[in-house]
Amino acid sequence: MTTRIWEGKTKIEHSEMYAKIIEERDIPDYRKTAGFIKLTFLKRSDNEFTYFKLLTFWTDLDTIQNFTGPNFEQAVTYDEDKQYLVDFPGSVKHYEVFAE
Repeated sequence: MTTRIWEGKTKIEHSEMYAKIIEERDIPDYRKTAGFIKLTFLKRSDNEFTYFKLLTFWTDLDTIQNFTGPNFEQAVTYDEDKQYLVDFPGSVKHYEVFAE
């Protein structure tokens, strides 16, 4: 199993809206993709920003390409993200899950 990790942040005032977008747009996209196993979305806030971390779990690196296309190390983005995300993320990290 492979974990794909994406990180991004929004201004604190955009936190709730962006979380809603994730729930309504992103999560269904992951769930309908062949090779997807599960996900965990994390967030934390300070006085200025909300930090998001997404861990998606896939059968292997090859199946991640069912979601990303051939460039699986690049973050999958949507036009709408640009109005909410600060420091727009360009890449993701992948880790092999060796124990649970």
